[in-house]
Amino acid sequence: MISSLRIALASDHAGYNLKLKVIDHLKKQGAEIKDFGCYSTESCDYPDFAHPMASAVENGDFDFGITICSTGNGICMTANKHQGIRAALCWDEPIARLARQHNNANVLGLPANFISEELALKMVDIFFSTEFEGGRHERRVNKIPVH
Repeated sequence: MISSLRIALASDHAGYNLKLKVIDHLKKQGAEIKDFGCYSTESCDYPDFAHPMASAVENGDFDFGITICSTGNGICMTANKHQGIRAALCWDEPIARLARQHNNANVLGLPANFISEELALKMVDIFFSTEFEGGRHERRVNKIPVH
């Protein structure tokens, strides 16, 4: 249930406008939100915002995270440098669902320049309403090294 979740977000300038739409969407559903930046469309470096967001999720201050940049790749790569993060770049509804069901992803990565706002919001809803299936998938997720 989205209303009970604490969600941290980070973007770069290319993801800023979509991030605002996602934040509004999540707040309307009652989620607790923290925006780790960026805060405008002025050119910036996504690691400056992805690292603090990922640390907050990794430390348990937030249940999940969302990263948004133009392709979604760089900001997801940055978040995945953190030991407790499983950031999944999602570009359609089945990928968002499977990222949770099979990979127990805790960060949703969105490629702002390649998806519509409508699709992004659908993926947000799917990601946060889908449970991890466990079972054979849990064995695999447990093999992702955490040092």
